Amino acid sequence: MNTEYPHFAYPDRPVYIVDGCRTPFLKNTGKPGPLSSSDLAVAAGRTLLNRQPFAAEQLDEVILGCVMPGPGEVNIARIVSLRLGCGKAVPAWTVQRNCASGMQALDSAALDISSGRSDLVLAGGSEAMSHAPLLFKPEMVDWLGEWRKKRPIHKRLQLLTALRPAMLAPVIGLLKGLKDPTVALSMGQTAEILAHRFNIQRSEMDAFALASHYKLARANEQHYLSEIGPVITADGQIFDTDTGLRTDSDFAQLAKLKPAFERHGLISAANSAQVTDGAAWLLLASEAAVNHYQLPVLGQLIDCQWSGLDPAQMGLGPAYAVPSLLQRHQLHFDDVDFWEINEAFAAQVLACLAAWQDEQFCRTELRCDGIAGTVPPARLNVDGGAIAIGHPVGASGARLVLHLLSVLKRHDAQTGVATLCIGGGQGGAMLISRTGATL
Repeated sequence: MNTEYPHFAYPDRPVYIVDGCRTPFLKNTGKPGPLSSSDLAVAAGRTLLNRQPFAAEQLDEVILGCVMPGPGEVNIARIVSLRLGCGKAVPAWTVQRNCASGMQALDSAALDISSGRSDLVLAGGSEAMSHAPLLFKPEMVDWLGEWRKKRPIHKRLQLLTALRPAMLAPVIGLLKGLKDPTVALSMGQTAEILAHRFNIQRSEMDAFALASHYKLARANEQHYLSEIGPVITADGQIFDTDTGLRTDSDFAQLAKLKPAFERHGLISAANSAQVTDGAAWLLLASEAAVNHYQLPVLGQLIDCQWSGLDPAQMGLGPAYAVPSLLQRHQLHFDDVDFWEINEAFAAQVLACLAAWQDEQFCRTELRCDGIAGTVPPARLNVDGGAIAIGHPVGASGARLVLHLLSVLKRHDAQTGVATLCIGGGQGGAMLISRTGATL
């Protein structure tokens, strides 16, 4: 199981990916979805663990990425671990790096395996964005505090005169979470900045969005999404495919949609990632665990790179993270067989592709001579991306890696990169190899 990569983020022991599973990604319908974040994680986890030759109690740890667990899901990883039957002795912890929380879980697990602290780890991400809370305004919270303190009843009645209807208007937690407080911009507004910076036209974005749906439709028809495990809701509904796929849209329909974030902007709901619920898990193992349990190997997690940038241009996160990752391994863009770039916005992906071919950007921002490289369209998000599939923020980083392994296997290819932008101005990228693959 030797690798030919010259450098590692995990230098002591190689880290193998032996299996994985995700739920269908369920598009928000305007009300809380049928499954919470922990429900989703349990559904995918059960499917995955039930087909393993070891018991859940034999895991060394469980690591779950989640941005907005519910108030009853504090340290959601521990709750999910116990519900999966991992037992009291298996530690579990939750990580949060906004859109890359699932990827952070994989990186954290890999570091523990490489260091020898763990041999077998369940790692991934989960998010039920439709369950994001509605909040009271501060003045309403203050009023409720006074209400609890007032005694006797006539003082409470007096307090009612201070209650105003406007105080009852809810604050939408999801919208607050998708706005960066340091630059006072929504994620969509940051995508607008990139569209103007790299002169990306609305027609380019809509064409990219349509292609994402077409590719996902083809992937469904060809049964390429074998990593999906079905979920059953409490009322007996069964979901076995992603529900955000649109096969009835065309270019003219998308062109008619109004801008979603700025009055005269370019970003629409259709060329943005969908608000979605979903979960994804991977099983990571050391070579000792692979041999002990006779586990198949899907591939190897070679390295991970995290980068920071201006939060107002957060969508360029991959543009910074990927070149650093490749340079560390003496690789060029042409050495990567397939790419998964999270489609937070069509403009954001197109901006990253443009940045890598912009000599001024590469010279001033990446400190490199010439352009960084080119990603061939035929090797990028070949089965669609978050615009069609959805972007449950805690889960997407894990989904990208899981599906990239499937793509590499299908094409008998060796090397892949999964990357995504991160709210708050960061980028994450993972280098994956089919080194040691037995399937």
